[in-house]
This record gives sequence, C-alpha cells and structure tokens, in this order.
Amino acid sequence: MEKGVPIRSITRSIAALKAINRHGSLSMMEIARAAKVPYPTACRIVQTLAYEGLIEQEPARKRYRATPLVQTLATGFQHDDELVCIARRHIVDFTRRAGWPMSIAIRVGREMMLRDSTHSNSSLTFENYYPGFTLPILDSASGRVSIAFADDEEREQILQFMWISQDIDNAYLSTAEISLDVERIRAEGYAVQGRNHHNLTPGRTSSIAVPVFRNGRFEAALTMIFFVAAMKISEAVERYLPEIKATAAAISHDLSNGAPAGSA
Repeated sequence: MEKGVPIRSITRSIAALKAINRHGSLSMMEIARAAKVPYPTACRIVQTLAYEGLIEQEPARKRYRATPLVQTLATGFQHDDELVCIARRHIVDFTRRAGWPMSIAIRVGREMMLRDSTHSNSSLTFENYYPGFTLPILDSASGRVSIAFADDEEREQILQFMWISQDIDNAYLSTAEISLDVERIRAEGYAVQGRNHHNLTPGRTSSIAVPVFRNGRFEAALTMIFFVAAMKISEAVERYLPEIKATAAAISHDLSNGAPAGSA
C-alpha cells in the first residue's frame, strides 16, 4: 500500500458516520464533536451522507441516524469465523471459572474490533458488548498487545499512519507511543489498561490483554475486563494472568492445528 496523507474530508466523513452508527443517533453538535470538525463542516458532512442515503433525520427531532443502506457497505466483506468458533468455548469456560467477562478482538485500521465476548455470560459487567464494537488502538489493552506483537514493518506503518492523520493530537500520540513499551509487552506477554475510557462505562473498568497466535503469527487479542472497584491491576495480574495466558495458549493451539469448532 502506498504511503501518503489521507484525504481529510473523507476521513472526517467516515468518522461522523462511525459515530452516528455507534451511538444510534446524534445531534449536529454531537456529530461535530465526534468528527472533530467545526459546526459548518459537520453540516456539510451530514448533508452529503444524507444525500447518499446513508443517514437520515429522525422524525420530529434534529438528530441523525444511520439508514439500512449502511448495511450494504458490508455485503462484500468476507471474514474467516474460525477464530470466533474456536475461541468461543475457551472464553466461556474462562468466564464460568473466573466470573469476569472476556473478549477477543482483532485490529481493523487504527482500532480494535470486538469479534466475540462473554459479557452476556457474566453478572460481573456493566454492559453487554457485541461484535463490531471498536476501541482505539493506543487506548486499550488489546490495542497495545496488537501493536506490540505486530511485525516490525506493520507496526511502523500503523504508527506512521496515525502520525499523519489529522484528527489525532500529536502531543497525545507522542505520549501514547512512548508509554506503549513494546519490548516490555513482548517480554512479559501482556498489556494492561487502567480505567477504560472508550467503552460504554468510561472509567469504571480495567483490562488485561494477551496475544493469540496462529502458527506463530499474531492473530487477535484476548482480554479480561474487571471492575476498577473490585481490585487493583497488580492484584488482577497476579490472580488471573496465568489463566488468561493459558486460555490464549489453548485458542492458539486449536487455531494452529485446525481443531474443529466446539471440540473438546
């Protein structure tokens, strides 16, 4: 893929559409904040998306929501569900034993996308999360694991693209990149995120993530999520990290050896 500066107007329009889709509906001001654009620019983006039939204004309310046409954008998408099929029984077993929900996510662009989770299998959660939910790659334990275990060239491309993106503050990115500590994550085999701020309950949960491999190559991030009020990260690492790693190792083994989904 050629390296270059993204087309800013397209990037902003996609950010607006993703925000509307994520929240169900948004006002014009909320769209402007989500896309990080001035209000007049948000108006032009909304007019364009509405003209293309991707969003519509709600009846009797000045809020905008996605239309069924958005679904057609995914009709050509093909994804191997083997990861989900194989991982499912392992993460359900973990949650049954430990109580805490577990998720498995893959990197999609600059975000981590949830492929499956056991939030609905546990009472130790504030919200249910479904496939397609996204988290920023530098502000999540799963994202840090994804970057750390990516090939050197791939990691460089991810970070370079984030540097040239116009919607990310350079001071923030510099601090986040420094705190990434790739060598430590690779050596210790896990990453943490204290007080997740980009989920549905900001600041109320923390996470521990480990890598899942297919034939020695990074495939996904496996994450345990727990209440901030329940325990410190250091305590969670001491109590649960060995079992989290064991779960990831079992999934990696099955992925690499082609174990049938749901097999014992």
